[in-house]
Amino acid sequence: MRQRRWFPPLALAVGLFAINVVARLIIRLGFDGNDAASGRASIIMFAVIGLTMAVWTFLACQRKRPSDWLLPDLVVGAIAALLLTVLVGPFISGGEPFKDGAGDFFAQIWLYAGFAIVGTLLGYWLAVLLGRDYRSRALKAFAERSKSKPRKVVRR
Repeated sequence: MRQRRWFPPLALAVGLFAINVVARLIIRLGFDGNDAASGRASIIMFAVIGLTMAVWTFLACQRKRPSDWLLPDLVVGAIAALLLTVLVGPFISGGEPFKDGAGDFFAQIWLYAGFAIVGTLLGYWLAVLLGRDYRSRALKAFAERSKSKPRKVVRR
């Protein structure tokens, strides 16, 4: 089942949504009336989402080319998790998606997108910095293979 094409985006979406569910339950059960604490918990949740995206990207860019993991897996999984978070998540904490108005709804979308994009970039940049991304490893293998074979002289 893990080799199926739909599994990585689905696993990413479920994992990111699970982070949101845990954060919403902590806010609902522990800090029900405290707006400052719930705001801090929300920022921590977004930071954990960004960290998860960074780790996922760091691991994915080592195995496959960016065209194979970036758009199909990462973007689809992150957008599915975003939609679940903003449309289904409020029901977990006893609210509704548009209860606090459109400003809160879109602020949550922008925060989620911002942390996800920054996390993705940090994960990819860290892999490139360490030379662990797919392209760097392919170039290193090419250089080693080129050095090991002597150059063939062609006579005509």
